[in-house]
Amino acid sequence: MQHLITAVGSLRTGTSSGELVDQLRGLEDLKSAIAALQAKVAVAFDLAQRREQAQAGVPTSEQGQGVAAQIALARRESPSRGSRLLGLAKALVTEMPRTMAALETGQLNEWRATLLVKETACLSAVDRCAVDEELAADAGTFSGAGDRAIIAAARAAAYRKDPRSVTERASRAAAERHVSLRPAPDTMTYLTALLPVAEGVAVHSALSHQADSLRSDGDPRSRGQVMADTLVERLTGTLGGVSSIEIQLVMTDRTLFQGDSEPARLRGYGVVPAGWARSVLAERTAGPDQDFEVWVRRLYTAPGNSELLATDSKARLFPRRMRRFIEARDDTCRTPYCDAPIRHIDHIVPWRSGGTTALQNGAGLCEQCNHTKEVSGWTVKPLTGNRHSLEISTPTGHSYQSTAPPLPGHRHAATSLPAASAATLTLPTASGAATPPLKTSPPTASGAATPSLKTSPPTTAIPQSRSHRRRHRKRAKALKYARRTRPLAA
Repeated sequence: MQHLITAVGSLRTGTSSGELVDQLRGLEDLKSAIAALQAKVAVAFDLAQRREQAQAGVPTSEQGQGVAAQIALARRESPSRGSRLLGLAKALVTEMPRTMAALETGQLNEWRATLLVKETACLSAVDRCAVDEELAADAGTFSGAGDRAIIAAARAAAYRKDPRSVTERASRAAAERHVSLRPAPDTMTYLTALLPVAEGVAVHSALSHQADSLRSDGDPRSRGQVMADTLVERLTGTLGGVSSIEIQLVMTDRTLFQGDSEPARLRGYGVVPAGWARSVLAERTAGPDQDFEVWVRRLYTAPGNSELLATDSKARLFPRRMRRFIEARDDTCRTPYCDAPIRHIDHIVPWRSGGTTALQNGAGLCEQCNHTKEVSGWTVKPLTGNRHSLEISTPTGHSYQSTAPPLPGHRHAATSLPAASAATLTLPTASGAATPPLKTSPPTASGAATPSLKTSPPTTAIPQSRSHRRRHRKRAKALKYARRTRPLAA
């Protein structure tokens, strides 16, 4: 496998436009062929794991647990994505051979093969094979067709083969209604609701009617802005949308009180600018008939590594305050490549195995990942380091490490202050480029550091916080003073 990766990496790009287009097409066909091979490997791995679990005495109903999670880790995907990839692989290998052949030859890519599998999911294995034979994707049926054309053809063929199953699928879709939240750029977010068509149209119509009414009364906001504000106000029951609902905003005291530029972190969203975080606390004022309170929960970090300080508990279950602590530290599920919301706070080393109820032995996980780590053959152990880390080992012996995200105020090694014995200073010029850094040698016998020019090429100065720039100015003054006093000391 490594030889194949090396061979692909050693390919040279073409010189003419025609050669470059041919290379793009060939590489796309190669991606499709690799996706087909991954599907075959995934199915073979599933069968091998089931055999090993059967030999180990695992009940038939529990065989196959943890397989999708291992596939997800190997492909660097989330566990839910791993389950979908395993389902896709089984459908292609066992029920849709012609779609599989089209994927192998590059006539379909992995996404369009997924569309065909998705639109025929409600059919039985026999009917699905019949639809696959009718569509004949490997015969060039979908040459030049887009996603919508492929979806339409698959739906029509599925309805002709089993109209009852397709109708029942539509009736069961209402059971999948839900509301989700995902981040958007510039401190915005997408609030999505999957609703039956009647309810969805009714909600949109009510918001539209309110927007038209307010706009006709002279409201200066746009129609979309009025609809969004109305949705927030009606759901939260307050003007502006925030009252007693807790918003967990984690920031340093320097960011909150001293105007520092260190970003904050909003749970459920991610990193937010420092100015926006301060404005959330400063601009949210209570109306005449509502109460609004801002609570500041202090989280103390260890000097130097910004690790949250730990406390222990003798209880088996994590206390409420310790749970909040772990949620603030981990932010999302700690399984690698899984960024699902935290649902469970559980022991890394189980309580039954002697694990303590301590912050170092606790981790925030989504429900699926917490159940997966309890499957036979999976082990998890905490690691030592500057930030909270843990190691997950799968039944095949592969290991994956997970490190908690950096907290506000954390400094990476590349941006930390140099040692005092060999300090390096980079000063930006008026044009924005950085001058060659001044490097001071260790102090001489007189106690003064000797400045010297470092001959490395100019680099762009890294923007730092206000306190960091203040330290740089003090160091520049110290170097300037040392330069003046050196002749006197001599």
